[in-house]
Amino acid sequence: NLVLCSKGVPQTLETFGLEAFLDEAGCKLVFYLHRVARGVSLSTTCLLSGFQAIKLCPRISRWIDVQIKSPKCIILSCFLCWVLHFMVSIPIAIYVAGPTNSKNISMVFVYRYCSSHLSGILFSVTAVIYTFTDGLCLALMLCTSISMVLILHRHKQRVQHIRSSRLSPRTSHETRATHTILILVSMFVSFHALAAILSYLITQLPNPSQWLRSISVLVASGFPT
Repeated sequence: NLVLCSKGVPQTLETFGLEAFLDEAGCKLVFYLHRVARGVSLSTTCLLSGFQAIKLCPRISRWIDVQIKSPKCIILSCFLCWVLHFMVSIPIAIYVAGPTNSKNISMVFVYRYCSSHLSGILFSVTAVIYTFTDGLCLALMLCTSISMVLILHRHKQRVQHIRSSRLSPRTSHETRATHTILILVSMFVSFHALAAILSYLITQLPNPSQWLRSISVLVASGFPT
């Protein structure tokens, strides 16, 4: 909800022609909250997938089952995600500025309602940090999802002879769970990878079109929606 509100509402107002509806403090807050919420959304989704994979894997769950079942473990993990992204997103609040009509080429990422001034070094460092954190989340999501699919597939093979004797035409629980996992991870990786590519194109093009910006926002809002 925070991802959708912090990015969708300003973009919708911009689409309807409103330009200077946010001051500098509002721009900093909106962009900062969006980056934090997006990062937490990525991290907590990966945490959920990781906890599920651990609970499904008998070798790991035997000695870590008590810790994973504890609500304190999950609460602490989510809290650390928020703290991490609050700290990592600080550069957003520094370089985002209010709306401007300046034609200065040093002003980059110019929106109708906000702008920013970012040096090459700071941009490179920020891009590396965000790329690393997002890439790590996508990689973990892929690994945990693949491991769950393999575990479910092996379990289905073990109990196949039991179900075949029942002659039940219904789809097995393992198959339904596998389909759900594959749909989730496909949407997760596809939306975020495409959003990252579009964001990169916007930062590299000298004058990106409004159409490209709108498509980028729409894709970035796909998975939270």
